[in-house]
Amino acid sequence: MKKIAYYLLASILISTACSPIISNFDRFAYKQITSLKVDALSLMDEATSDYASHAAEVKTLQSDLNKAIEYNKHRLHNDITNKMYALLNDPEANLLGGFLVKWQNDGKCSPAYITDKKKQIAFSFDQIADLEIRKIKH
Repeated sequence: MKKIAYYLLASILISTACSPIISNFDRFAYKQITSLKVDALSLMDEATSDYASHAAEVKTLQSDLNKAIEYNKHRLHNDITNKMYALLNDPEANLLGGFLVKWQNDGKCSPAYITDKKKQIAFSFDQIADLEIRKIKH
């Protein structure tokens, strides 16, 4: 009995020691994040006008972002990327989710605010894309 337990424990240790700590590169995930960045920054330029006139575009962007988040949730060893996406999308944070909530609540945003937020949000998208592109390609 001890011998079986020993072999079972050894096989678990060996299999987990060889498993990756981060997911492999995924071309589709990379394409998603780069496309989302372009769409988000383009839509942010419209925030000087009334939110109501762009509500459908915001809804489309949020839907596309949620699709990317859902896709990435089901990739093995993708916790870091998932946390980055969650922060980007958080309506209470100061990134894309928070920007969209502020735009909706205020009706419009100032050009200076948009310029500042675009830099931060672009950097966040770039961080997710950079992590993806640096993953092992198979």
